[in-house]
Amino acid sequence: MKLLPYAAVMIMGGLSLASVATSATLERGHRPTQEISVDLTVPEQVFKRCFENVRPAPDHQPNGDRQRTNKAQLLPCLQTENPAITNELLDRVMDKYRPEGPIKS
Repeated sequence: MKLLPYAAVMIMGGLSLASVATSATLERGHRPTQEISVDLTVPEQVFKRCFENVRPAPDHQPNGDRQRTNKAQLLPCLQTENPAITNELLDRVMDKYRPEGPIKS
């Protein structure tokens, strides 16, 4: 029983860390999650959850492999909430809010 408080602290700390990691990922790119969510017609929390495994390129110029990997994480997750989201719509919305502008092909 003495370990129960420690377990609770560890669990809460882990949850907080996951939240901070997600927030840090979104903040690093300065992405306006509320506006993106509205344009994709999904709740903001859904967008944030779906974005958790996305790894933006540090130089803001992701190579093709990174783009495909990130899209493979993000698109199916968002489509679970809104099946009308297409690859083209996701690209258009993300380009609209990308601080450095659309990805140059």
